[in-house]
Amino acid sequence: MKVPSTTVISTRYWHGLADGKIQCDVCPRACKLNEGQRGLCFVRGREGGQVKLFSYGRSSGFCVDPVEKKPLNHFLPGTSVLSFGTAGCNLACKFCQNWDMSKSREMDTLADLAMPETLAQTAHALGCASMAYTYNDPVIFMEYAMDVADAGHELGVKSIAVTAGYMCREPRHEFYRHMDAANVDLKAFTEDFYHKICGGHLQPVLDTLMYLKHETRVWFEITTLLIPGENDSEREIEGLTQWVMENLGADVPLHFTAFHPDWKMLDRPATPPPTLTMARDIAVKNGLRYCYTGNVHDSMGGSTYCHQCGIRLIERDWYELGEWQLDEHGRCRHCGTPLAGVFDGKPGHWGRKRMPVSIHAVNQDVP
Repeated sequence: MKVPSTTVISTRYWHGLADGKIQCDVCPRACKLNEGQRGLCFVRGREGGQVKLFSYGRSSGFCVDPVEKKPLNHFLPGTSVLSFGTAGCNLACKFCQNWDMSKSREMDTLADLAMPETLAQTAHALGCASMAYTYNDPVIFMEYAMDVADAGHELGVKSIAVTAGYMCREPRHEFYRHMDAANVDLKAFTEDFYHKICGGHLQPVLDTLMYLKHETRVWFEITTLLIPGENDSEREIEGLTQWVMENLGADVPLHFTAFHPDWKMLDRPATPPPTLTMARDIAVKNGLRYCYTGNVHDSMGGSTYCHQCGIRLIERDWYELGEWQLDEHGRCRHCGTPLAGVFDGKPGHWGRKRMPVSIHAVNQDVP
């Protein structure tokens, strides 16, 4: 389908500079643009003397996933989520595992016209509890994501931001007013890693995490992909988990996930499972209550336990739920201790399946 020109929209987070350029203020990259120039993200650029978003209403990668894949283990467990993304990204991670979308500079990859109301109707028709802005970062298409979230809320469908958290304060404040949950990718705990491997900086991500914890009601979890020889040392994991404990508290779930060679880091080996277990053990030692291993089969590392009595509350193997020991209020059935998170009675039963979706085919059947 040919996408109409109305999918290019004006944005508000930018300002003019003395040299005639204008600066995009959505993220700390602060791209300074001449007329006709795009930012590093590629989907935001200067046209007509202002910054516009060129990917509004254009998406790809539509799929129904388990919410645990985002990963979110404490947000409506077992339910399904409609996942999609756009092209481009505001970081330049050499290990990107969605590089075919996030590194794309071809708008033709966004062949599907998917306006906010259509996406919300699709998610509702498929029985999804949520929609997830993922594959690339919703920060760069924030206006589109916010409108999709609002359309979803009208139908009782929640919204999840899967993000690197690389965002400036003012747009961050507006963006998260529309989100129900987030998974923030804390890529490492050194400025050197962010600068050399991601083309960014660590502090803005820490600022986003602090903001989510102390200034919003958004449920959020953190993911760190452990890359052998880069960010998997005991010393770095000690520092990361101590910072989370001291600044965010014991109840923020932390996921350590396995790297596989991809994009520009094909020379690194996959993460050994014992490295994930080591990281989880350090996190628990430092007081974090909900620490997980990911991208591996590890029922112990993937399950949730009561921090008071130690009973297994939610059994997981990969994305499949097993034993469930929460009451209808999200409390341990053994000792009554509440589990931090967002729960809605019984768990969903989506399981681990991944279902590609044709937006237009679904909506032909929607009355």
